Amino acid sequence: MAETETHQHVDPHDDDVHDANYQAPPEKTIEEIMAADQEDESLRRYKEALLGAAQTETIIVDPNDPRKVIVKKLALVVEGRDDMELDLSGDISHLKKQIFVIKEGVQYKVRIDFIVQREIVHGLKYVQKTYRMGVPVDKMTHMVGSYPPKKEIQFYLTPAEEAPSGMVSRGTYSVSSVFTDDDKHIHLKWDWTFEIKKDWA
Repeated sequence: MAETETHQHVDPHDDDVHDANYQAPPEKTIEEIMAADQEDESLRRYKEALLGAAQTETIIVDPNDPRKVIVKKLALVVEGRDDMELDLSGDISHLKKQIFVIKEGVQYKVRIDFIVQREIVHGLKYVQKTYRMGVPVDKMTHMVGSYPPKKEIQFYLTPAEEAPSGMVSRGTYSVSSVFTDDDKHIHLKWDWTFEIKKDWA
């Protein structure tokens, strides 16, 4: 089963996910962030608007889950069609067997639904590596950003990508996805599969 706990990243492909030369700023609690720059009125108002309820109470959506980021769902978004969704909130070991069919050449986006609780999370990043018959064919990295704790589900939508097209491109692809951050915490790592076909059926 793929890992669902937040922990320090020890994957041998660490350099592929994280920039080895990048030094993340030190983590700060919400209290530390609010206490800084009090004399700057506009910055103080900006932080209050950004943090919302998190500045006066600790936001805990699931008290039984110690993670700061709980990834709930991945969706493939194609204009004019219902979203194709993967539930990431339970047992994710079976996801590779659930094959998305994508029509060749269509424009699609990936949406990640997630919850942030307890503390601000800095520099969220979504990395997706695609393989065909075990050979890497594509990699995309999206800087998702920093998010405060909220009781509501938050989401990130990638820019549009174009599915491969042509007879040679048709077939099954395996994908390894990682939701991580500047501090190299792995919030979720999962594998899934899609198939490029001439049509949706």
